[in-house]
Amino acid sequence: MTLRHRFILFDLDGTLIDSVRVTCAIIDAMLADRGAAHRADPAIAKAMDAVGGEAMIAAVMGAHCRDPATEIAEFRRRHAMAAIPADLAFPAVPSALAALDGAGVAMAICSNKPQPLCDKILGDLGLTRHFRAIVGARPGLPRKPAPDGANEALAALGAVAADAIFVGDSAVDVATAQAAGLDVALVSWGYGLADARRADPAAPVLDDLMALLG
Repeated sequence: MTLRHRFILFDLDGTLIDSVRVTCAIIDAMLADRGAAHRADPAIAKAMDAVGGEAMIAAVMGAHCRDPATEIAEFRRRHAMAAIPADLAFPAVPSALAALDGAGVAMAICSNKPQPLCDKILGDLGLTRHFRAIVGARPGLPRKPAPDGANEALAALGAVAADAIFVGDSAVDVATAQAAGLDVALVSWGYGLADARRADPAAPVLDDLMALLG
């Protein structure tokens, strides 16, 4: 077995977990509480996933979004209390992470999802143990595609960019990798794959994370 990269940085939403399922369920509950018949469109949620935040909530709620800052705050409060489905990780992701971990690959998360939600989801799914660093969005840390989060993850791993790869699903992830000087690979099931491939046509597309071992 040959490891080209000894360190891997992973995006979270749309790469390791099918988070749109939870996103749409929470927004549907918010809308239902207001008596609105409108329901979240998963296609819109997937298209806006990499952007996230206020722009995402405004796009998915549409005309029922009163104030994006207020709506995203409510969404995050609900998310913090929501049950995380045991099968939220994409198929074969948990087993692949275990295999990579067992092969001695050091891994980290670099996500625009708020830090407490990254910690909660990975903890609830039993995946935290595979990551030596979990870098989510928090005050004072510029969001992707700024390289700050990726650089923090690299530092936590004791790695340099030349020995690492960023695995994601969106054009934002491609831009983040480029800004941090990292190789990049994309997952074939990713939400933003089409835009990511336009951003970097040469980026390899993985049908299985186990390919990272070769």
